[in-house]
Amino acid sequence: MKRIALLILTNILIVVMLGIVLNVVSALTGLNFGQMAGSNLDIAALFVFSLVVGFAGSIISLLMSKQMAKMSMGVQMINVNNPAPGLEAWLVGVIREQSERAGIRMPEVGIYEGEPNAFATGATKNSSMVAVSTGLLRLMNQREVEAVLAHEISHVSNGDMVTMTLVQGVMNTFVVFISRIVGWVVDRQILRNEEEGPGMGYFITSIVLDIALGFLAGIVVAAFSRHREYRADAGAARIMGSPQGMIEALQRLGTMEPAELPASVKGFGISGGIGSLFASHPSLEDRIEALKKNQA
Repeated sequence: MKRIALLILTNILIVVMLGIVLNVVSALTGLNFGQMAGSNLDIAALFVFSLVVGFAGSIISLLMSKQMAKMSMGVQMINVNNPAPGLEAWLVGVIREQSERAGIRMPEVGIYEGEPNAFATGATKNSSMVAVSTGLLRLMNQREVEAVLAHEISHVSNGDMVTMTLVQGVMNTFVVFISRIVGWVVDRQILRNEEEGPGMGYFITSIVLDIALGFLAGIVVAAFSRHREYRADAGAARIMGSPQGMIEALQRLGTMEPAELPASVKGFGISGGIGSLFASHPSLEDRIEALKKNQA
C-alpha cells in the first residue's frame, strides 16, 4: 500500500507542479494558453492545456524511471557482454534466452540488495532493464527464478511501461480538465469574480481537485495494472513453455514477504498490494488460479 500511495502522490505532485508553473508563466508573460480561466471559458484551449500537463507528468516519470530505479534501489549493473562466471553469467544467459523468445532486445540486467522481488522498467521495450533482488535469488530455486524473470520479460515485451504511461496520461488529462472547469464555476458563478483574470477561488479549487481527483484516477490505473499482471503471468508461461514454473514461483512467493519497491517501478514488480482498490497486483491466489485454468 505504501508504494501505491507513493506512485500516486508522485504523479499528482508532477501534475500540480506543471499546472502551477504554467499558470505562473501565463500571469507573468501574458501568454494565455487560450481563455481557460478568465471571464470566458474556452473549452478547446482548456482541453489542449490539460493534454499537455497530463501527459507531460506521465512521460517525465517514464523517461526517468530507469535511472531513478537504479539510484533508489542501489542496483548493481552487470556487464551483459562480459558477466562474471557463476551467478552473473547464469542470470544473463537466462534473460538473453528469454528475450530472444519474446522477440525483444537484450535488457540491461542488475542485482540489488533486498527482500524477494524483481522488476522491469525502461522507456521502451528495446531500452529496458530487469533487476532482481538478492533475497529472491537466495530463497528461490532456479526454476522459480526463471519464472519470475520470464514474468518481467513479458512485461517488457507487452510494452507495459508505455501502455501504463498512456493510461496515466489520459487519467491526468481528465483530472486537470475537470478540476479547472469546476474551478472556473466556483470562481465565476459562486464567488462572483468579475475580474478579467482568474481569482483565488479558481486556483485553490483546481489545485485541491487535482489532488482529490488524482487519487480517484489512481484507482483506475491500479485496476488496469491488475489486469496487466494476468497478461504478464500468461506471457511467462508461454516463454517457459508451461505455466507450472510460474505457479510454483507464486506459491513460493506466498511464503515470503516481498520487498517494497519505489514508486517509479512498483507496477512492474512480481508482487504488490493485496485487497485494496489501489493494489497494483491481484492476489497471489487469483493469479495462481488463472494460470491453472490456462493449464487445464
